This record gives sequence, structure tokens and C-alpha cells, in this order.
Amino acid sequence: MADTAVRPEATRPDGGDPATRRDPASRPTRASRARRGSIAPYLFVAPAVVLFVAFMLIPLIYTIWSSLRAYRIETGTSVLGIRVDRFVGLENYAAVLSDTELLASFGRLGIYGLIAVPLTLGLALLFALLLDVPAVRAKRFSRTAIFIPYAVPGVTAALLWGFMYLPSTSPFSYVTTALGWGPVPFLETNGLFGSLANIAIWGGVGFNMIIIYTSLRGIPAELYESARLDGAGELQIALRIKIPLVVPALVLTGVFALIGTLQLYGEPNTLKPLTTDITQSWAPLMTIYRDAFLTDNLPAAAASSTILALGTVLLSAIVLGIANRKRTEAAS
Repeated sequence: MADTAVRPEATRPDGGDPATRRDPASRPTRASRARRGSIAPYLFVAPAVVLFVAFMLIPLIYTIWSSLRAYRIETGTSVLGIRVDRFVGLENYAAVLSDTELLASFGRLGIYGLIAVPLTLGLALLFALLLDVPAVRAKRFSRTAIFIPYAVPGVTAALLWGFMYLPSTSPFSYVTTALGWGPVPFLETNGLFGSLANIAIWGGVGFNMIIIYTSLRGIPAELYESARLDGAGELQIALRIKIPLVVPALVLTGVFALIGTLQLYGEPNTLKPLTTDITQSWAPLMTIYRDAFLTDNLPAAAASSTILALGTVLLSAIVLGIANRKRTEAAS
């Protein structure tokens, strides 16, 4: 009977062996657990912070630092002189702001934006409203078909449209020539802005449409049912309910379209070999590329980049400020 008696150690609540039982002093305290919990968010954010510092903050600081310097040729032991890097303050900014080519490129960019931005947002809103109508069929196929152009890289899209613009390969010019009207001047001065804007519209409508359509799907269906019971048609519902409620999505897509306009580079640079109307300084980013990599004037390119970045931030802030003020006035 003595051998079958239960030993006192086996009846402990933890059911463990006294030799392997953890010392209460070694157990994690509430303070240590709280400390680990407070560190966890920083560990999750750390990769994003490192990437931001490495690829955004440091290049930005270097760009501003480069924009405050300039290359000078000074005489020395060499007969031709030597090039030195000197601090010149805001001299590069004054030169950039007085550069007629750069100012002209901003003017062309403004004309391009007046065509591309309204049409992109307008078509995206129209397609989103049409896809949100209950009677519309094949919604999934339509969404995919409208979104697919956004998945095409910008350079590829520019090449595709370039072949359709070139008089010798354009199917549109083939038809107009057969009718006796001559080729369509897609790549000439009169039609160049529309041709470039068409590439951006073709590729950007799908992305903006998805954002607006997602916002429409978040509107409670009870609002639509109440409006239909009151005798409102789909057009009245769209104008009085849907569009006012998706204004935040329209503002967001508008800011995206504005930023994309200021970053115009790939389309005109790709079409440049096809026409003589696109020069190396046609768009601001093309001028910056020329100064940085073709003429080896990095300080001027840095100053132009800083001005363009500040302009982008300022315009985005203005758009958001106007939208927030109108929203506040409507709420009050």
C-alpha cells in the first residue's frame, strides 16, 4: 500500500516536477509585458520608417543641398582650368524661375492638364455611375475591361498609341486618307495635346473608376429605396444622392490626377522620336532630365526638381483645402 500512495508533489495545481518548476522570480512581470507591448508598434513601423528615410528623406535633403551649389571653372595648374563645386545660395532658383524654356514647359503642362484631368475624372465618374445602376448587366466584365488599360505600363501604352498616331501605320489616318481628308494630325502641334492626353485618359480612367465605384458601393441601399419610393428616377438618384456622397472619392482621384499630370514624362519622351514637335524640354521633367544627365548641370536640375515638388505639394494642399472648406460649409 505504501508503494501505491500518491505523492504530495503530484497534487500540485501546476502538475509539474519540482526540479523543472519555474522560479516565480524568473516569470515575466506585468511591467515587462507592458514594455514589450509598447515596443511592438515601433517594430512594425520600423521597416516603413527605414524605407522612407532611405528613399525619400535622404534624397530630398541631398536634392536641396545640391540645389544650393553650382559648378564653377577656376584657373589653376591646368591650362583649361578645373571645375569646382561652390555654394551659391538661391542663385540656381533665380536662374530656373527665369528660364523661358522651363516656363514654357509649365505652360504646355497646364494645357495638357486642362484636357486630361477633367476628362479622366468625368469618364471615371460616368462609368462608375453606370456600373452602379441595378439594371446594368455584365458588371464584372465591364469593370475588368475598363480597368485593364491601367495595368498596361505607361511606356508600352505610349508605344501602342504612337503606332496608331503615326500617319504611315495609323488605322485612323488610313480611313481619313481613303475618304480624301488626309492623315489625322495626331503628332502635329494642333493635335499633340489631345494625343498625349488621350494616352493618360485611356490608362487612368479604370483606376479612378474603381475608387469611385467602391465609394458608391458603400452608400446605404436604404437611401436609394427611399428615393425610388418617392418617385425618383436613376438620373435623379445619381445627381442628388450618389454624386454628393462620393465627393471625397472625387477629391482623392482629383489629387491623384493632378500629381500624375505634374509628373508627365513617359508619354512625350516615348513619342519624341516620332515627331519634331516634341523637344527635349517639352515637359518640366524632360527639362530636368536634360539638365541632370545630358548637359551635366545637376544643381539646376535639383533646383527645378525642388520647385516642381513644392508646386505639387502646394496644389494638392489647395485642392484639399477647398474641398474641406466646402464640406464644412455643406455640413453647417
